[in-house]
Amino acid sequence: MLPTQVFETLGVDVARAEALYVRLRPDTPADWRALAAGVALGVAPDDCRVLGISGGQGAGKSTLSMLMEQAFRLQGVRLLVLSLDDFYLSRAERQLLAEREHPLLATRGVPGTHDVERLTDTLDAVFQAGKHHLPIFDKGRDDRAPEPAWFEGPADIVVLEGWCVAAHAQPAASLQAPVNDLERERDATGRWRRFVNEALAGGYARLWQRIDQLLYLAVPDLEAVVRWRTQQEQARPEDQRMSTAEIDDFVAHYERLTRWMGQTVVNEADIVAFLDASHRLVSLTHRQPAAGGE
Repeated sequence: MLPTQVFETLGVDVARAEALYVRLRPDTPADWRALAAGVALGVAPDDCRVLGISGGQGAGKSTLSMLMEQAFRLQGVRLLVLSLDDFYLSRAERQLLAEREHPLLATRGVPGTHDVERLTDTLDAVFQAGKHHLPIFDKGRDDRAPEPAWFEGPADIVVLEGWCVAAHAQPAASLQAPVNDLERERDATGRWRRFVNEALAGGYARLWQRIDQLLYLAVPDLEAVVRWRTQQEQARPEDQRMSTAEIDDFVAHYERLTRWMGQTVVNEADIVAFLDASHRLVSLTHRQPAAGGE
């Protein structure tokens, strides 16, 4: 999509959006810069304190969040990005969970492997003045980093980004049939997927209620997710990269909810950005006028 098309779809002033767009990092995709500029002009702190960004692995959530942080700052708005990934349980905590509930829970990613209570408390805290501790998860080590980040509050807006942000629990009947070999062979009784579903219906659902507006990045298919996840791995030190087989197995943990969100969240989000297999923004929907625009 051309930047002008993005701005018009979002209902913001095109001239102002173009002026903001050209100030964003030029080494990032043009459509992501346009989307960040349009959202920065279309969302106001008075109407939206928590903006959710959701979408499949490798869809571009982190890049978009970084650009939004810059775009909002240029508008005089203090935006903080909280990534769901930084609130994973530690490796030791997941190992205990795997021993108690199901071996598949040793792998980070699915609902139930995050510290939702800590994330909820952090979300409350950062709107207050003072210095706040923000955890960092080191994906190369697959564990929580020893040194946290710090944020001096208060934030005007928080972006909560993550692959399963705003995902609903599935109906119980939907859990019966496995969606892939991982579920068929390693979760034959369905205990793992029931645990994940119950987590979604509990603390995650309460967390999602805090989201005022939601932007969903719609991936074209699971093959694209695998390819993009592979590209992400290439940016890591060689000794910390997953192999092709490990990536396939890792993404299989996410497949059920990725497909489910493509049927549900895509119809509920305020803004939906549809991506093609080359990671380009090919269309955009805006379910309702963004508050505080123009």
